[in-house]
Amino acid sequence: MYAKVSSKSDKNAARSGAKHSTNHPAGQRSEIRKKLYEFEDNRLAAVVGGQHDRNLARIEQMLGVVLINRGNRIAIEGSAERTETALRVLDDLCDMARQGREIDTGEVDGAVRMAEAGPIANDQLAQPRAEAPSQRPVPKGSDIKITTRNRVIMPRSKGQADYMSKLATADMVFGVGPAGTGKTYLAVAMAVARMLAGEIDRIILSRPAVEAGENLGFLPGDLKDKVDPYLRPLYDALYDMMPAEQVEKRIASNQIEIAPLAYMRGRTLANAFVILDEAQNTTPMQMKMFLTRFGENSRMAICGDPSQVDLPPSVTSGLKHALNKLRDVDGIAVTRFEASDVVRHPLVGRIVDAYGDDDGR
Repeated sequence: MYAKVSSKSDKNAARSGAKHSTNHPAGQRSEIRKKLYEFEDNRLAAVVGGQHDRNLARIEQMLGVVLINRGNRIAIEGSAERTETALRVLDDLCDMARQGREIDTGEVDGAVRMAEAGPIANDQLAQPRAEAPSQRPVPKGSDIKITTRNRVIMPRSKGQADYMSKLATADMVFGVGPAGTGKTYLAVAMAVARMLAGEIDRIILSRPAVEAGENLGFLPGDLKDKVDPYLRPLYDALYDMMPAEQVEKRIASNQIEIAPLAYMRGRTLANAFVILDEAQNTTPMQMKMFLTRFGENSRMAICGDPSQVDLPPSVTSGLKHALNKLRDVDGIAVTRFEASDVVRHPLVGRIVDAYGDDDGR
C-alpha cells in the first residue's frame, strides 16, 4: 500500500539516513496523501514513538493525520499539507533521538509548533553581522539550541527560536509576552551556558520585590530569606540547568548572585550575564537605573509580561516605558511572544487568548 521511493537522488536528498517517499498517481492531486518515513534503525523509531506509541498518538491528535508504525517505518496518511508537516515533525524528533534526548509530550508539542510555523529563514534570526546572509544555511528548530550541564534546550515555538538567537548575539534583549513562553527559563539557560563556556565570570539575577496583589506583611530572616520567595522561579530554572551542589557552590562563591532590584543601584556589572525578571513591575526610574548598570563584556536579558502589572494603577510600568524609549537604539533586541508561543499546558494558551480578547473589548 505504501511504496518506498528508492532512487539514488531521493536517497541523497534524505537527511542523515531518514528517507521520505510518496505514493500517489502521477499528475493527480488528491486531498489524501500517503507517505512513508523510514528511520535508520528500530531503536530510533522506538524512542521517537514513545511508550505504547503515545508520541505518535499525540502527533495524530495535533495534526489530524493517521500514523501507522511498522518496525523502523511510519506510514503517514492525511492532507498534503498535514503529511508534509508530520514529516518535518518526525525529522526533528529523530534529530533529538540521535542526540540521546528523551522524547516526551513537551518535545512533541514543540516539534509540531515549529513544523507548523515552517522553516526558519535566516533573516528572521539575529546573526553576527560579519556573516553574509547568502553564506548561511536555513536553520531548523533542532539546529538552534542551548547546552548546559544538565540538558540541551531547543526552541518549542518560532518565538522561542527568535529569542534564543537574539540571546546568543545581542548585548541586551527584551523578552516580552505572556506567562509560559519560556522568557526567564531560556535567559537563565543562556546565562548558564555562557558561564560554563568561560565567556562570563558571573550570573546576576534580579527581580522587583512586588507582591502580586497581596500584602504578605513582615518576612523574617536576613536579606536572602526575605527575597527568596520572590526569586523562586529563578532558582527553579538554575536547578534545572545545573546539579544542585554546583548551584549552591557558585552561589556561595558569588559566581551566581541573586539580588532584589533595589540593591542594584550604584553598581557597574562587568563580565556578567544579568537577568531582570518580572520587569513589568519596575517603575521607569528603576528600569533606567537597572539598564545603566551595563558594563564591559556583559549581556542583559529583561523579561516581563505587560498584561500582568502589579504596580498601583497610577504608576507607569518601567517595561512599557523602556520599550517605547529604546525602540530605535542600536544593540537592543526585542522578542514579542504571542499566545501561540506558550509551551505550558495548551489550556494556558487559551486562557491567555481569552484574557487578551477581554482586554481588547
